[in-house]
Amino acid sequence: MTKKCNNCRLVNYGDAAKCIRCESELVEISSDRRSAGSSFVRRAVICVAVCIAVVLGFYFSLIITSKSLSLEQKLTVQAGIGVLENKGFANEASLLRSLAVYRATDSWFNSMIPKENAFAATNYPFGIVTLYSDFFAYPIDDVERAAILLHEARHLSGGDEKDAYEFVWKHREQLGWTKEKYYNSTVWKNVRAQTRDYSPSLFICGQTELNDCTE
Repeated sequence: MTKKCNNCRLVNYGDAAKCIRCESELVEISSDRRSAGSSFVRRAVICVAVCIAVVLGFYFSLIITSKSLSLEQKLTVQAGIGVLENKGFANEASLLRSLAVYRATDSWFNSMIPKENAFAATNYPFGIVTLYSDFFAYPIDDVERAAILLHEARHLSGGDEKDAYEFVWKHREQLGWTKEKYYNSTVWKNVRAQTRDYSPSLFICGQTELNDCTE
């Protein structure tokens, strides 16, 4: 054990009563282990603070390099979420209302990533959902927009593309997104093709390939 002088900060022997430099009374006791432990804690705190700052900086860079939705677009999104709530997708609707931050254009990061479709993209785990112009142009009604939002809700909860496509396709009847009404729509054709690519097992059953095994 050693004693550090509060006056001149000189480290003295543990049995010293007064500092050999300034002759002040020695009352504070420290040790090499305690000093090393304090140094480690300080470095850990600084490291955590730097990591948090980097993550927040990255997040805000995604926000400021993309455009927000217009009021009309926001109302359209809320209508789609309302469809999900009415059809029994309360958890997904809650994520889309409380967690998602909606943008109308790509951030600098998204612009460097190839898109699997032209309707929407989600930055997980930041909760940023980009809704492209096609999201507002091609769906024929709020139900189709709800199907796209349901897909993005799966990403918000951590699901990958396979999970998202499978979930939407398996629950399309519950959503009211049926083949009879939407078979010729652009969204239906696009989502069906993407679902077949990511989850071909849903379309291979019995003796025939590329049928819909969920019908």
